Amino acid sequence: MSRFPRTLPRRRGTAVHVVVSGGAGFLGSHLCEALIARGDSVTCVDNLSTGRLENLTALLDHPDFTIVEEDVTTWVAPSRHVDAVAHLASAASPPDYHRMPLETLLVGSRGTERMLELADSHGARFIVASTSEVYGDPHVHPQREDYWGHVNPVGPRSVYDEAKRYAEAVSMAYSRTRGTNVGIVRIFNTYGPRMRANDGRVVTSFIAQALNDDAITIYGDGSQTRSFCYVDDLIRGLVAMLDSRETGPINIGNPAERTVSSLAELVIALSGSSSEIEYFPLPQDDPTRRRPNIELAFRHLSWTPRVNILEGLKRTIDWFASRPGEVHEASSALQGGQMGDESSVDRHFAKPAA
Repeated sequence: MSRFPRTLPRRRGTAVHVVVSGGAGFLGSHLCEALIARGDSVTCVDNLSTGRLENLTALLDHPDFTIVEEDVTTWVAPSRHVDAVAHLASAASPPDYHRMPLETLLVGSRGTERMLELADSHGARFIVASTSEVYGDPHVHPQREDYWGHVNPVGPRSVYDEAKRYAEAVSMAYSRTRGTNVGIVRIFNTYGPRMRANDGRVVTSFIAQALNDDAITIYGDGSQTRSFCYVDDLIRGLVAMLDSRETGPINIGNPAERTVSSLAELVIALSGSSSEIEYFPLPQDDPTRRRPNIELAFRHLSWTPRVNILEGLKRTIDWFASRPGEVHEASSALQGGQMGDESSVDRHFAKPAA
């Protein structure tokens, strides 16, 4: 029996058809697998600018899975009926959205509009993967959904932050003016297998450096905090939101808060590494605290995380250990500064990745 219960309406004689944008990415591929596992039909749309076909290896020959290698900002959807749309397409790691600033803004704006149009035209459920970044460097802790945030709209990370804030705004506009069945999920740091070793996020950077026995680089004094959610838990939350009629926004994340320094020490211990820790200046606009209030997720979606940080990191470290070439290349880039001055701490919030 699937661990993802079905509540999306099934039309007589047909499977529920879900379009997942960014479905070849870290989160998108796990979501596609979860939907296929419970009997849905899935169309994945991804231009592979940050996603990877290898993430979908187990699905490529499945009769209910279709991949379309196109950009969601220009994709013309076929006439086949759509029951739900999950919009996850976006560059999500700092190296990616700094490399593709205009594309990041475009997929958050025009891409979201096109996915909303698709959902609206079919009377389908629509969910958008937003981010804890909409809270910026918060003055309220833990972060509740009714907090408006403290965000720099013109800073170095604004292309990602504002793309997601616009995605939320346009989703609500469709809900209010057209009655579109919209749901907004604010995703907090998520980690797990299929992340890219060179994506510049804190978990992947630390693991790559530890497995290579290189120095682990922390930007700031390490006292800044994050809350890390394992990918399986996050996907359960996304599916629950997809199946509901909740509008949100609703936070999905693990409220167990820890410092970046303690994360580095835990990765070293779990990987059996001889790495030492080095500290560098904190990047501009880097939030000092981040922790979700998940009362709404519990109340409306019956969702709470199940995988603790020890188990989640063990699984993630084991997965990266099976990819030594990628790990070595990523760690070498980190040590050489090739990934930029935001590469090793946590401008690395694991957010919905395309």
